[in-house]
Amino acid sequence: KDLGLQLPTFRDRGFRIVLDGKTQYFTLQGKTGHLVTAERIDREQLCRLVEKCGLRCELIVEGEMQVYGIEVEITDINDNAPAFKDIELEQRISETTAPGSRFPLIEADDLDLGRNSLQNYELSGDDHFSLAVQKGPGGDQRPELVLAKALDREEAAFHDLVLTAIDGGDPARTGTARSRVTVLDANDNAPVFSQVEYTVRVPEDVPVGSVLVTVTANDADEGLNGNVKYLIKKATHLTLQILELDSDTGAIRLLRSLDFEEDNAYELEVQAHDGGGLSDTAEVAITVTEINDNVPEISVRSALSEISEDAPSGTVIALLHVQDRDSGTNGEVHCFLDGDLPFRLEKS
Repeated sequence: KDLGLQLPTFRDRGFRIVLDGKTQYFTLQGKTGHLVTAERIDREQLCRLVEKCGLRCELIVEGEMQVYGIEVEITDINDNAPAFKDIELEQRISETTAPGSRFPLIEADDLDLGRNSLQNYELSGDDHFSLAVQKGPGGDQRPELVLAKALDREEAAFHDLVLTAIDGGDPARTGTARSRVTVLDANDNAPVFSQVEYTVRVPEDVPVGSVLVTVTANDADEGLNGNVKYLIKKATHLTLQILELDSDTGAIRLLRSLDFEEDNAYELEVQAHDGGGLSDTAEVAITVTEINDNVPEISVRSALSEISEDAPSGTVIALLHVQDRDSGTNGEVHCFLDGDLPFRLEKS
């Protein structure tokens, strides 16, 4: 009816439904003209993180050699529950930690969109802790464990909690993760970095293996509680290929050659933690400065192999292209002809 086709004639001439891809999700019933599903449709598999999900197909009427376009919008249903990457979590908290302290919890993921996606978190199991949910820059929810009242290891060495993620479907779906908080014996001094942010500038030709910067954190405690180790808490995959952190000394070394033209800045978040579970973080920003390590490159784009001796002045005999991968003054190129020749260079 929508396409202006008469059903009896339509059946006699033959038809096909064509859909891009290997899976044919739809077929057409010749007796009724109904477009029906031929395979199970999973919106999350077809259109992950896309708000409007549409499948395009074509109806080919072979007798008429006509093609009609059809678009089917796939709407979301609440067929996915929120899920945690790890369902068993462990937190180690000192008994001297002040009430109000916050500790990040693992986030859940929900493949559905809109109201059917993750909407809230709930925490149950112990009155020593409460839950706070922070809004991330992209609108995501970040659950945090908040210490509601002081811990006493002699009273309870462990606290078992249940974190529940809830979506907005009707009925709502949930996912849970169990968290065990281990109370550590008095470690009342956390490591403290000598700087909140370490900033360093290095030339791009610094040798591989060089120490670019050393981060230092001090802990006033003794023994295991004062033994500081370092780790990279947050960094991009490229940064981890370029830089290496010594867990004992805090020295950040270069693993492979730097290239200003490839990347001129690296940032990472470093954590210092002691044997009692307390930690501090610092930002490290490494800026790569350029050196003149690229020579100008000349390429002949086009050239005449011969020219008449009566060719007028100004005749173009060759097209040249010159570039230098360096930037700034290191990338500025000046061209000239060598020798006493009846030619001149002209910048186009």
